[in-house]
Parts: sequence; structure tokens; C-alpha cells
Amino acid sequence: MPRSIDTSLISNGAINVVATLTEAGFEAYVVGGCVRDLLLTKTPKDFDVATSATPEEVKALFPKSRIVGRRFQINHVRYGREIVEVATFRGPGGDDTEYSEEGVILNDNTYGTLAEDVVRRDFTINALYYDPSNHQVLDFVGGYDDLEDGIVRIIGDPETRYREDPVRMLRALRFSAKLGFEISDETTAPVEALSDLLSGISSARLF
Repeated sequence: MPRSIDTSLISNGAINVVATLTEAGFEAYVVGGCVRDLLLTKTPKDFDVATSATPEEVKALFPKSRIVGRRFQINHVRYGREIVEVATFRGPGGDDTEYSEEGVILNDNTYGTLAEDVVRRDFTINALYYDPSNHQVLDFVGGYDDLEDGIVRIIGDPETRYREDPVRMLRALRFSAKLGFEISDETTAPVEALSDLLSGISSARLF
């Protein structure tokens, strides 16, 4: 039986943010770990929204929001005590994308389409998009099937994705432990060889 989302578990803040963005003519979806948790009938601890609006356009719609982040800018939109993180769809790395010598992305504010944003996300189970207006879950990378099968699977070439952001190696372990899921063989294959890359990550990001 297909999983359904209990709408009572979705924050009013996230629904209002999506509604405001779509009414202004932008694409917007609840996305990521919160959708994963909703499908697992867990109450998300926070909510993320992905949109075609740029940070400046989000700021214009939510004047009290804050644009934060150096590596990739996002907006923090506050609803009471809740903060909804709003990120613009990411595109493929552009000429202005900055990389370290090891291939780690240092700065990447390249915007794109929904289809491009999907493949920039880390794991298939975190690349599910929920449209509150029609209660539809959009899945472009097999995330729903991996959720059903209890598998953590990285999107794209594992070595490339770990070099872009070595913290993904720790995130795979964290999701496996948190959800009781198995990590796919291709996702674990490069980890031992690339684990030294974690030494170049700040303690704040590792935490």
C-alpha cells in the first residue's frame, strides 16, 4: 500500500511559505528530510522548502527573513518560534563555483531548475518533493523505492559527490543509524579511500 502523508504533521509555517511563493508565481515544494520523515510517519524536527525564487526574491516576499550561508545562500523565514529554511533550486556548478585542490565545493550559488536541483541533493531518500496544494510527492531518483526498501543510496557518482562534500560520508552513516537502513554497496565503496578528506572539514560542520 503506498505511503501517505499525514498533513497534520506538516508545520503551518512550511505550508504558508509554499503558498506565498506559489501565489507569487514561483515553484515551491516542501523538500528533503522532512518529506522522508513524513512518509515514515515521523514528526519532522524542521522543514525545508525548495523554490525557483532567488534569495533576494524570497526576501522581498518575506521582509523579516534572513539570508544566511556562505557556501550556498538560503533564507531563514521565521513563523513564531519556527524557522523554515528556504533554498533556491541549485544548478550544475558554473564558472564561478569555487573548489579546493581536493575537489571540495567552497562556494556555489549557481541556481537552476527543479530537475537540476534533484541531482544536487545527497541521497535518494532526501530528494523527495511534496506539493501541499495537491498532496503529491515528486520522486525523480527512486527515493520512494529506497525508502520502502530501507536503503541509503547516494545520488550520482559516489566518489565525485564525496569529493564535493566529504561530510556526506558521515551523513550516510548517520541516516543509516537513525533510520535503521542499510547503506548501498556503491555508496560505501569509496569511503575508506576518501576518509582523509574529512580532516579538512571544520569542526562546526562535522558536528
